[in-house]
Amino acid sequence: MPLNTRVQDSLNEHITQEFFASYLYLSMSAFCESNSLPGFSHWLRIQSQEEYSHAMKLFDFILDRQGQVELHPIGQPTLEFQSPQDVMRQVLEHERGVSQQIDRLYQVALEEGDYATQVHLQWFISEQIEEEKVASDIVEQLAMAGDDSSALLLLDRELAARTATPAPPAA
Repeated sequence: MPLNTRVQDSLNEHITQEFFASYLYLSMSAFCESNSLPGFSHWLRIQSQEEYSHAMKLFDFILDRQGQVELHPIGQPTLEFQSPQDVMRQVLEHERGVSQQIDRLYQVALEEGDYATQVHLQWFISEQIEEEKVASDIVEQLAMAGDDSSALLLLDRELAARTATPAPPAA
């Protein structure tokens, strides 16, 4: 069954938000790299790749449902950050906002009786729980580290070990 127009428009808008998140995390990665924190930079680059893959998962889902993908302009991400703590607080805030967006998408699918989209969005709902937890953990670890540069460098090394796990394809 083809996508309902309201659901399709909502999914297209969310694709834009996922691409923006990818762009935002690249901006954060550049800040960290320029501040001698290659582990944070690496972690954020992988985060950017994940957000891109989330956008493509929705992109493919729309096409699989005989819908039309409409790509919208991506806004300018923040370029200035105060510290790694500021970066990670913004990551957490952003992920919480994405969770709210996914909830609204689910609500639209529910209101329109689009069961396939509801099922598809379950993966995103579960993913957001993980995204918020990981970001929250890093924010808490940075708070514990305080002004201790040794602790910051240990966390940087830990974040450098992250490996990419792409989103499963739209099925």
